[in-house]
Amino acid sequence: MNLLHVGSTGLVGRHALDLALEDPRVRTLVAPVRRPLQQRHRKLLAPVVDFDALPADAPWWRADAVICTLGTTMRQAGSKEAFRKVDLGYPLAVARLAREHGTQVFALNSAIGAHAGSAIFYNRVKGELEHELQALGFRSLTFVRPGLIGGRREDARPGEGRAGRLIRVLGPLVPRRWRINPAEKIAARLLEAAVDGKPGTHVVASAELV
Repeated sequence: MNLLHVGSTGLVGRHALDLALEDPRVRTLVAPVRRPLQQRHRKLLAPVVDFDALPADAPWWRADAVICTLGTTMRQAGSKEAFRKVDLGYPLAVARLAREHGTQVFALNSAIGAHAGSAIFYNRVKGELEHELQALGFRSLTFVRPGLIGGRREDARPGEGRAGRLIRVLGPLVPRRWRINPAEKIAARLLEAAVDGKPGTHVVASAELV
């Protein structure tokens, strides 16, 4: 299959990229990036793009499936408007272009608590994206909803670090849905959803990612 992957430089994205490159079912992997990707592989094409002005006529939009791990934090984004652009605007633009070029399968790294009517801004944005994606008519659509993501990040997130240490101390006392979800496990579920392309809309809950 030909796979399109956006968000390949983040924690989950890096794992998804590595898994896809190693997977014999993936023939080609296109990973559009904002800055040149250092990784090299015979399967990999990593075009440098401006996500504010995506090339609508690029041939690589004609993919069999899309994995989306695009995302930021309020601290990194600096404002609610900037956060919405990265976590909702960019993924939706990618999904629309892929769908227009015939892509039928989409797998999204979303978040626990995602709901368009949530009073929590972060969860509301994630839920709005899920809602918009469902309207695009993908044959197969999967939302992977992790809680606290475990793994080594290039960017420091003190809040996540403190929460992770607390959860590790409490161990089995913490309900499964609130335990740490390893980044590599999230990536593996995203890749399987993309490759399998099971018809319908599917949700992978955080409790399934422990």
